[in-house]
Amino acid sequence: MLKKYPEVLAPAGDRERLTAAVTFGADAVYLGGKEFGMRATPQNFDRDQMKEAVDFAHQRGVPVYVTCNTLPSNEEIERLPDYLRFLQACGVDAVIVADIGVLMLCKRVIPEMEIHMSTQTGIVNYLTATELYQMGVKRVVLARELSLDAIREIREKTPPDLEIEAFVHGAMCMSFSGRCLLSSYMAHRDANRGACAQPCRWGYYLMEEKRPGEYYKLEEDERGSYILNAKDLCMIEHIDKLVQAGVTSLKIEGRAKSAYYVSVVTNAYRLAVDAYLRDPEHFLLEDWLYEEVTKVSHRQYSTGFYFGRPEQGQFYENGGYIRRYDVVGVVRAYEAGVLYGEQRNKFLDGDELEVLPPRGRPESVKVRDLRDGEGTPIEAAPHAAMAFSFACETPFPAGSILRKRME
Repeated sequence: MLKKYPEVLAPAGDRERLTAAVTFGADAVYLGGKEFGMRATPQNFDRDQMKEAVDFAHQRGVPVYVTCNTLPSNEEIERLPDYLRFLQACGVDAVIVADIGVLMLCKRVIPEMEIHMSTQTGIVNYLTATELYQMGVKRVVLARELSLDAIREIREKTPPDLEIEAFVHGAMCMSFSGRCLLSSYMAHRDANRGACAQPCRWGYYLMEEKRPGEYYKLEEDERGSYILNAKDLCMIEHIDKLVQAGVTSLKIEGRAKSAYYVSVVTNAYRLAVDAYLRDPEHFLLEDWLYEEVTKVSHRQYSTGFYFGRPEQGQFYENGGYIRRYDVVGVVRAYEAGVLYGEQRNKFLDGDELEVLPPRGRPESVKVRDLRDGEGTPIEAAPHAAMAFSFACETPFPAGSILRKRME
């Protein structure tokens, strides 16, 4: 399937998130099955769902990359060849792997399948990237600890048709490229098998009695200090610099995030990339697009390691998220001045809402003449997934998101 560069690569934790990613402008999506992927959640895709997901994406011209990037145990290896053949039969466009043994197994079992080497591999130099290319890897997903200068050198010293993917948005890991044993030690949940409990987000007290004069910046309250808590990554203002450094795929983190998160962030990066492509020499992000990525639940943003070692890469005050908006509904149809939707959170007749259309800019609307699914006038839409309608002058397309600023 023909790829587009720079590629906006969006996460898809389940079918709802897949639909959101494709609808709001992803050039490609990455997702996982029920095993061998780095997100051990109840979602993901079983075999029937995987086939349906690939068909859905391909019908809309969107490639699908499947994560096989855990470090498999001995007892799992026997099941892996059958799973790889299944992915090939589904028409998956690429598998994402982290283990050298799994890479070589892929070359034997599914030799025509494109292979992407995961960020879990820890690729930080052009030698490793080139050797992986010689072993049959089509794309390397670089370690998140690299600067733009380091990426530029990797691009200059690797084969031109080796694709370079880098994370541009989402959660950062305290440990090197996600290789962490803290969760296994603290919670008996293996981060390298997709089950991270995120103990780096917990509150801790720090005391070192034998190191006088060595000070750590701590901002404590009665709960302690969140000394390991990384800020989130956001590079939407620097699309031009990423592309100029040689990044061909801009990866959004978040297979465990909500469909709302996937929709908003994918939409913002889609429009930012489109703006860059219209005028690469004079790219300047519009303010409202940066504002969009602040309207999802997020930790404080940073630019990670892209511009050198971050001086303010950690957030000490709490381990939680900043959240300013609630999703209240999704547009299902529009006809003759009436917007029809499905409720997600309570809202009232007379409320001021924002509507975010796919690949578009949000618009403010006031709810007027709110009715239930039977057409009966109501004062509020209080029930999850209930059908509703209200008068609206703008013909928003199906899939548009309705949100409300929190008090």
